Amino acid sequence: MKSRDFTFWIRVAKWLAAAGVTPNAISVAGMIAGLAAGIAFASTSVAHYGWICFIAAAVLVQLRLMANMLDGMVAVQTARASPLGELFNEVPDRISDAAILIGAGYAAGSQPELGYLAAIMAIFTAYIRAEGKVAGAHQEFCGPLAKPQRMAVATFAALYAGLAPANWQPQLAAWPGRSTMALALLLIVVGAAITALRRLVRIGRALRKETP
Repeated sequence: MKSRDFTFWIRVAKWLAAAGVTPNAISVAGMIAGLAAGIAFASTSVAHYGWICFIAAAVLVQLRLMANMLDGMVAVQTARASPLGELFNEVPDRISDAAILIGAGYAAGSQPELGYLAAIMAIFTAYIRAEGKVAGAHQEFCGPLAKPQRMAVATFAALYAGLAPANWQPQLAAWPGRSTMALALLLIVVGAAITALRRLVRIGRALRKETP
């Protein structure tokens, strides 16, 4: 992530390391933010002030991404990178992906089926990356919809759904009511499928080159 090179985030990572905050604790905090984001998304369909929940979801998604960035940076600062840290880096991420996208499926005007499908595709792209590493290739983070891009789509959709006037919201016959999140999830499903295919192709090429 290019953001890791910003002076501000480097200083934040150094401050967290100096304060004794562990990378694993940051990973767990990111997972909690992801779970809370999913709850906020789902709450938009039942809360009287749903737009506030949309804004809260957008903020929580970004907090999750911030934690995902800082845990690795703090691990470098404290020289605490370890095999156990790999588990804390991966498992909370998959839980966060599922919570956010499934929650978005239950958001106002959205479709639960799209949320589950988006979650499956997001986890599948991560699975391909991990399997590539196990098979002996490098970790493939290519897009077009890797985790940062998926979360960007979810964030922008949440902000638009929460802030744009009702008559600016997409109205599709197949999806009742306000369907901004449904469209965002559909984009994530298609983009994640393309991402998975690209990763498979790149990993396959890398493995063929390394085969004697």
